[in-house]
Amino acid sequence: MTEAATTDLAPAKGNPTRPIVIAANRLPVMRDDETETGWSPSPGGLVRALLPMLRDSGGTWVGWTGEADDAPAPFTIDGIDVHPVEISTEEIELYYEGFSNDGLWPLYHDALRESTFDAHQWDAYHRVNERFAITLANIAPPDAIVWVHDYQLQLVPAMLRRQRPDVTIAFFLHIPFPPVELFSRLPWRDQIIEGLLGCDLVGFQRPIGAANFTACAHQLLDAKVDDDVITHAGHDSVVGHFPISIDFAEVEEMAAGRATRKLTSQFRTRLGDPEVILLGVDRLDYTKGIGLRLRAFAALLESGELDAERCVMVQVATPTREAVEHYQDERHEIERLVGEINGRYSRIGLPVVHYLYQTLSYDDLIALYRAGDVMLVTPFRDGMNLVAKEYAAAHIDGDGVLVLSEFAGAADELTDAVLVNPHDDRALQEAIITAVEMHRGERRTRMGALRDQVRRMDVQGWADRFLAAMESVSERA
Repeated sequence: MTEAATTDLAPAKGNPTRPIVIAANRLPVMRDDETETGWSPSPGGLVRALLPMLRDSGGTWVGWTGEADDAPAPFTIDGIDVHPVEISTEEIELYYEGFSNDGLWPLYHDALRESTFDAHQWDAYHRVNERFAITLANIAPPDAIVWVHDYQLQLVPAMLRRQRPDVTIAFFLHIPFPPVELFSRLPWRDQIIEGLLGCDLVGFQRPIGAANFTACAHQLLDAKVDDDVITHAGHDSVVGHFPISIDFAEVEEMAAGRATRKLTSQFRTRLGDPEVILLGVDRLDYTKGIGLRLRAFAALLESGELDAERCVMVQVATPTREAVEHYQDERHEIERLVGEINGRYSRIGLPVVHYLYQTLSYDDLIALYRAGDVMLVTPFRDGMNLVAKEYAAAHIDGDGVLVLSEFAGAADELTDAVLVNPHDDRALQEAIITAVEMHRGERRTRMGALRDQVRRMDVQGWADRFLAAMESVSERA
């Protein structure tokens, strides 16, 4: 793997002039009976970054509504053409919960849990990917750009190329891509690589993801590699890394609002006005290291390095994939740890760990970010982790400390965080103590640098850079 194969490909050039079609597992809208149209925008920076570009280009978004056997006719909302793809109840179990989230997800995250490799699940994955490819082939205008997103749709590019060689096809993987020695465990490894090599451009969060993919293509398929170009079956695919980000201006504006300031003050009061609030905000996923940080917090209370009368921990765990057994096990273990810590160190009316297994509104999250003195982001492996960037953007006071796993993609950019190897329990404890005891001057210097980095590299810039790279790749052809 050459160094050039892991570099950014092009600067931002603005929106392309050609029609764009986005394909993702989920649509950018969700059903909402409270609205006049019956739909409301889905939350998330990706949707906010891509919708303006789609409006400008007259583009379309293809995806699933999120409900089983739901097949509404294509419709237009807020200037965006939306084309739903139906997924059956059985396919949700096999394609989504099965192959995607019980097979690929653990494998792509360092095989933290045993993957399920099941032929019936693979068949469903192939079938749903084919349905997406046929839909895209039927609706993409001539000479369009088709941008496919994430691990659920890795077969789509090659399937689409066979049907529509006139379109430019790009793919972006939002999660890590594993090294060849792990990826080789997958029985359908060649088909996945071949699927992605149907692209003109394949994008990853980190240089290591691009390097791992290139190594897999070379070693498993004997593909030719020349700098950032992989050649296989007579087709060239450019590989690059494009770290995703957040809407910095939106988070900053929300954080500065009167309602957020009031809510932040209320949160601190409800928590007993502690000197230090340690905060974790994650999906309840075994890759996020929630149990690690709870154990580290308990060890520091036990040793006396942290005082339960001075410090509290708030852990928000957003429910996710509740039908998957690994996630059920993770929830039970975290709830056991929270109960054990609170049973030993809490005072009457003042728990030392405040645990929320629920989805909070974005307004509540921004206020919590502002309230948190130390943010703990400690995944075993993460494609990016936007919580780390949201925390920095929300701290308009210029204070606060981010403790960040070096295995999160965000660690490549947020080098002024307290970086830590979460697999080293003592190192994690020391990182927490460093953050809690850090002098105010150093806190402000570090936070200022974090905020500057996120401001410079926001989500719109990410979208612009990726689209500019697509245009550049198209011009090469």
